[in-house]
Amino acid sequence: MGYQEIIYEKPWKVEGAARIMINRPPMNTLTTTTWRELAEALEDASFDDSVGVIVLTGAGDRAFCIGGEFKPGAGKGGFPVEMKKYAEKAHRNIREAPKPVIAAVNGVAVGGGHVLHVLCDLSIASETARFGQAGPKVGSFDAGFGSAYLAKVVGEKRAREIWYLCRLYSAEDAYRMGLVNKVVPADKLEEETLEWCKEILAKSPTALRFLKASFNQFSDSLVGVEKMAFDAVWQFYDTEEASEGVKAFLEKRQPDWSRWRGGASK
Repeated sequence: MGYQEIIYEKPWKVEGAARIMINRPPMNTLTTTTWRELAEALEDASFDDSVGVIVLTGAGDRAFCIGGEFKPGAGKGGFPVEMKKYAEKAHRNIREAPKPVIAAVNGVAVGGGHVLHVLCDLSIASETARFGQAGPKVGSFDAGFGSAYLAKVVGEKRAREIWYLCRLYSAEDAYRMGLVNKVVPADKLEEETLEWCKEILAKSPTALRFLKASFNQFSDSLVGVEKMAFDAVWQFYDTEEASEGVKAFLEKRQPDWSRWRGGASK
């Protein structure tokens, strides 16, 4: 199976491990093709009984992923509408994979890239990694797993801070708030991730499968919210408010949101 925008290695380094690398350096932005290939590789690794653990990472050392790639003219939100179904599917495949998924965060994880690592079961971060959200800065949002599940991970106050302020947080900040499991030097990230894979592969796959299902049960109610949120954000992209965010981003200026503070987007 050939891929254009990801690298899918199975096995990766050791029998039982699979690695999916977003291969669009330097920032590893996500196109419709990237999302489709991520969804396909995640599904393949999920159903392959020879795979016991899945690693998700980005190419290079600058970014894990900074989310969707703006395409001027692709609609008011800057994203083609067909991207939505593959993004939804990739999210579901991380959650529904009957085995642990580890995010090896090799650089900046922002926007949709931040959501991807949050959805993973475990996150190991390079010391150079940075974390944060950008949606409200550019006229976008994730009102599904990207916010509601984030609140379960780091707590309500921190999750609101991350989304409302759109700041960047260091790897150590992320570790302190429980957003990542471990921080290692950049040149040790692959080695540490492989060690975690080996430890997981030494455990009962059936036990791990039931444990993941158990952990997921408390947030599985968000599946419906996630579907609604994806539909909502794509409708929002067709508004002048969302268009202002894209225009400001492309023109490298601060957006003027004052027109919309009194009510719904138009």
